[in-house]
Amino acid sequence: MSEQKSISRRNVLKLSSAAFGALLARDLEAKAAGEQSGPIIEAARKVGKLPRVRLGSSNREVSIIIGAGDMEATVAEAGILCGMNYWHKANRWMGTRTPESISKNRDAHYCQVTVDRVGGNHYTGHFDEEEHVAYVKLALEKTGLGYFDDMQLHYGYHNVRELKSERAFVRAFERLKKAGLVRHLCLSQHGYAGNARVPGGESAAEVLTAVMEDGWFEHAQFIYSYGADPEMDRFMELARRKGFGTIAMKTARGIGRMMDDSEFVSQLPAETNPFNALVRWLTTETKLDAVVIRTRTLEEFSQTCAGAGKKLRPGDRKALELMIAAADRNACRLCTLCQPHCPALVPIAEILRFERYAVDDQDWRKARILYHELPLRGDACTNCGACLEYCPQHLDIPRKLEAAHRLLFYV
Repeated sequence: MSEQKSISRRNVLKLSSAAFGALLARDLEAKAAGEQSGPIIEAARKVGKLPRVRLGSSNREVSIIIGAGDMEATVAEAGILCGMNYWHKANRWMGTRTPESISKNRDAHYCQVTVDRVGGNHYTGHFDEEEHVAYVKLALEKTGLGYFDDMQLHYGYHNVRELKSERAFVRAFERLKKAGLVRHLCLSQHGYAGNARVPGGESAAEVLTAVMEDGWFEHAQFIYSYGADPEMDRFMELARRKGFGTIAMKTARGIGRMMDDSEFVSQLPAETNPFNALVRWLTTETKLDAVVIRTRTLEEFSQTCAGAGKKLRPGDRKALELMIAAADRNACRLCTLCQPHCPALVPIAEILRFERYAVDDQDWRKARILYHELPLRGDACTNCGACLEYCPQHLDIPRKLEAAHRLLFYV
């Protein structure tokens, strides 16, 4: 790794894909031959060089699979060996420490700070220029990164009106950029259409289209996975034409529960893995620039990321057909199209997002805490059925809400 660490970001960007791959191969060989060989090296070897893509109008070359500040340390190190160079939620290192491989080679990595609303959560909170500036400075002090490459508005805007009228976040960014503490502006966007806590909330695609046209933000993260999503597909097509960067998150819709279903697993073509097939599809057959996907162990990392930038094989296509059918029966894709039509104002997409955290990610604690923070839960559903005709998956939403309540509610 010493050779790679000596290369500045400017020189890394000048490397051809072939040269970068050769450098990585030499690095892995050197590691494997030395005392540091082991599970991390083996996982990195299975994945190899992660392809790089240009992210939006900045033309920065980033790994097609990006990392995250809450990655398990060994997984992050394997990612770095494979050329992972963009880090979502780098401010999470405030509570631990910035990985040494990044802090010692700071300019070869793009580190992002996520900034939330203040005085509440992403539904009830507000923007505050001074507090946003203070938070970024505190995050820099605690992480020791020196600067953040990207400042991200976490959870995004509620609607187009808010985007156009509320500029405190942009003003905070301008101040920090002038001081040399941040460089680029981006956001992650959730959908708020029909949300009881967000009057006038609009869908993610509506807000993102307006954000792109507004011109301040360079790229965005948003929920996207396999299966039909025409609204987001149209947005991504437009974003590609306009040079607006796109990163998918929460991509593994329903795969966790599928892997616990022996009958489903028995139908998979030999030598296929749903996570690997998913990543192949995301990185070769969509208009996305990059993806962030949760990998909790080195085994998950090697199985998943080994598919990055590789074409779908016949077995992968068959696996995706099975995955789409299973997910469309059981796992909400969080489009929010049903929510505006619920007379009881039940936050359907939020509840079913928390269900995904529990049964797919096995993060029951997070799911239950978030569920209990909701002002209305699944038991508020009156079973009127008004939402049903608007679900593109034809889910039995009342039944799903009842089941989610049984899973997530505790006394």
